[in-house]
Amino acid sequence: METVAVDYAPRGVKFYYIYKALAHPENNGYIQPFTLEERLLHVQEAKRTLGSGIEWICDNMDNGLKAALGGAPNSEFIIDPTGKIIRARGWSNATSLRTDLENLIGKVSPATMIADLKMKPVAPKRPTATGIVPRIQINSVMRAVQVMPLESDEPYYVKLRVEVDESFMNEGLGMAYLGFHLDPLLHVHWNNLAAPIQFRVRCPVGITMGPGAGRGPEIKVEADGDPREFLVGLEWDASILPANRLANSPVIIEVDYFACHDDLGWCKPIRQQYEVRLLVDRNAGSVRGRGARGGGRRR
Repeated sequence: METVAVDYAPRGVKFYYIYKALAHPENNGYIQPFTLEERLLHVQEAKRTLGSGIEWICDNMDNGLKAALGGAPNSEFIIDPTGKIIRARGWSNATSLRTDLENLIGKVSPATMIADLKMKPVAPKRPTATGIVPRIQINSVMRAVQVMPLESDEPYYVKLRVEVDESFMNEGLGMAYLGFHLDPLLHVHWNNLAAPIQFRVRCPVGITMGPGAGRGPEIKVEADGDPREFLVGLEWDASILPANRLANSPVIIEVDYFACHDDLGWCKPIRQQYEVRLLVDRNAGSVRGRGARGGGRRR
């Protein structure tokens, strides 16, 4: 989730992490934020869990810095005091970085080792049980599409992730994955004593998604933090809705859920809406090991 950048000067080196869109959402349970404030929560969580004193730079929600630096998920740069990129590497490599710095400003003695940084990594906080609701198993290649939350008086405690399969991408007829994921940094859990999550779909002419409504499972435990996932059919008739109009023809998904705060103790019903555009989202990242305990592959 971070890129290492280096600004070198004759008297020393400054190191920075750059926070960008998550390359692999669900790693350790974290999911893509919707707002800049939520991205900054991720930065604070990274500081806490990594235990590193290295400063962070946070990209904006338009991902302008990510695009300017080439879009690689774990790139590395050495930048001089004037802002000129002296070295650029598509994948961070500690040995190569040390060699670069020795060539640019000379060797240091003694050399700094990882242990010298006195990092104290800690595990992510998980106050609510997970692994209660079985994850959907998907065998086909899926690509995330663009999701935008509509205006709401409440934070989006639940983040929607939508993916479409190869068949839809190639032929306009296939399946879509709808995943409603609790944001662990907003500290809420499902209240399973209330009605399960429900969603409704409103499609533009030329797009069909079915079923057009769904309801989550009845769970026997009082609370959990697992995602609520659905597979629905998806069809696109390009003769009715040409490709150049897809960006302006969103699918609207409305959701009702009942959330409870882990620390503050409140519980309340929430209704929110998302706009879904059936265009590949190149900043959404790819989920690795969907269904692994805790959500995604662990680092």
